[in-house]
Amino acid sequence: MKALFPAALLAAGLALPAGALDLTSMSAAERAAFRAEVRAYLMENPELIMEAVAVLEERQQAQQTADDVALVKTNADDLFEDGVSWVGGNPEGDVTIVEFVDYRCSYCRKAYPEVNQLVSDDGNIRLILKEFPILGEQSVASSRMALAAKLALGDEAYKQVHDSLIAFRGEVNDISVKALASDLGLDGDAILAKMNAPEVDAILAGNHALAQRMQISGTPTFVVGDQLLRGYLPYDGMQQVVEQVRDEG
Repeated sequence: MKALFPAALLAAGLALPAGALDLTSMSAAERAAFRAEVRAYLMENPELIMEAVAVLEERQQAQQTADDVALVKTNADDLFEDGVSWVGGNPEGDVTIVEFVDYRCSYCRKAYPEVNQLVSDDGNIRLILKEFPILGEQSVASSRMALAAKLALGDEAYKQVHDSLIAFRGEVNDISVKALASDLGLDGDAILAKMNAPEVDAILAGNHALAQRMQISGTPTFVVGDQLLRGYLPYDGMQQVVEQVRDEG
């Protein structure tokens, strides 16, 4: 807003001596006159305020984007090559999408079919899923089940459990874990035996630490190439980001 003051004074025809724009050097009368002239000018030209706000928002967005790119670069190994997260889509794809997901998050559920469709339609996207339960005990239990399936039974079992949990509305407990596993043709006892394993604890702790470093506090959050997208983005928007990252790469 300070940048508006000299223009406002010139336009208003206010003549002040050199250095008079330093409010600390003005007399009380000069400060009062200055403020009155600026206020009058802005009241007559309120569009200047909106222009200044727009410029400020644009600069803040540009800075946020630059900061996010730096965060992605700094944490690239943990994001893209941690060795424990499930990797799907095209493992050799030219664009990688990382999703931080919570099974109890309504927007994660909304994004789920669109992300899958985008990966399928594109054919050249590498998809990485990060278990990031932040919505309570049931979120944690769901993530534990998915990770236990991966550790005990492999990547295909993880994807089956992941797909089921996204749609599951019940309570995750010993009974429902075995029932869900049975429906999928999986060994429920093997999954239950791994749910509280130290390896599961370590993966969840690592994902939460990574999210903290990345300044991620909600789900879904996506990393697409070097871009950080906080929140749900419809199919068309995600597709545009993928193409932008691909073009810039």
